[in-house]
Amino acid sequence: MANHSEQTSLSVEQVIERLQEDYQRFPKDQSYDLYASEVYFKDPMNEFRGVGQYRRMIGFIQSWFRQIEMELHDISKKDAATVETRWILHLTVPLPWQPRLSIPGKSELQIDQSGLIVSHVDYWDLPRWRVAMQLFES
Repeated sequence: MANHSEQTSLSVEQVIERLQEDYQRFPKDQSYDLYASEVYFKDPMNEFRGVGQYRRMIGFIQSWFRQIEMELHDISKKDAATVETRWILHLTVPLPWQPRLSIPGKSELQIDQSGLIVSHVDYWDLPRWRVAMQLFES
């Protein structure tokens, strides 16, 4: 796992560089040290606070799903404290017919003055029901 606990403060550009590396190996070896201890996370399925809960959610994805691929299309600094990523998450669901899900979306990350991510909000480009329907498509 990438660990930079000796860091004092990262610039937004340094955070972007580390996030790009994380997307390439997602969900393995994520840089949890980029996240504030009480980070706020929200996506269409979850909402919680805390980097520990974030780690557990990523761990669940890694242990439950198969052939996980995070396709990063764009990562950019929106303002002094905001990073936006555009991506497609591909994964295989462990059902007998092995359905493959593709979830396009974006993440908005808020970064505090010390360079830690304090908010990570994911938006899907498809409604939840449309993602679920992929379970039954060939």
